[in-house]
Amino acid sequence: MFKWLHPYAKPETVYQLCGRFYPWLIALGVVLLLVGNIWGLAFTPADYQQGDSYRIIHIHVPAAIMSMGTYSAMAIAAFIALVWQIKVAQWSVLAIAPVGAIYTAIALITGMAWGKPMWGTWWVWDARLTSELVLLFLYLGVIALSGAFSDRQTGAKAASLLAIVGVINLPIIHFSVEWWNTLHQGASLTKFAKPSIDPSMLWPLLISILAFKVIMLALVCLRLRTAILLNEQHRPWVKNLVEAQ
Repeated sequence: MFKWLHPYAKPETVYQLCGRFYPWLIALGVVLLLVGNIWGLAFTPADYQQGDSYRIIHIHVPAAIMSMGTYSAMAIAAFIALVWQIKVAQWSVLAIAPVGAIYTAIALITGMAWGKPMWGTWWVWDARLTSELVLLFLYLGVIALSGAFSDRQTGAKAASLLAIVGVINLPIIHFSVEWWNTLHQGASLTKFAKPSIDPSMLWPLLISILAFKVIMLALVCLRLRTAILLNEQHRPWVKNLVEAQ
């Protein structure tokens, strides 16, 4: 099963693929980020209720969406690592975790900054905010577990297990505004048939979301290349690569 995937799971192949794509991903991500944020921050109209303070959504919403999307990618890599024992998938878990933690921290910090003028306080133990904070702890737990054992393999397996178990938190984050009476506003983007956000605000926001996604891929590629070199440093192909530099 999935034998077609094995040639693309070789460390050398993944290293080369990441090296081929990440410069383009970085360039595309920066362009999209500039377009989305300049459009959203400077040219979209002010919200009739929140005024200009709503413009923080161009950072907060993409970071919040990618905090969950990145965790999903990490959990999939963890599952592949545990079931099929693919080394690159195991290294991917540890390459993804810090990126996801940064996105989650950005979502929390910008959410607090947005919430202060709206709610009159920096923090409330709201279901959405609390479950997002739990997500940050899950990312940090994966990072900590990976280095908590003298045997690197044991640490990687423990981190992968935590990543898989933590998936239970994702639907809690997503549906918290529907399951509980929360201060956090409901969905504005997921109702694509009739989104509750004006098109003039929607398009720059979608561009910003795409920018955050592309930047995530670029950062993971960079981190994964480093992880591959560290773990394969005694392999002939790595020695040949170093000698060729």
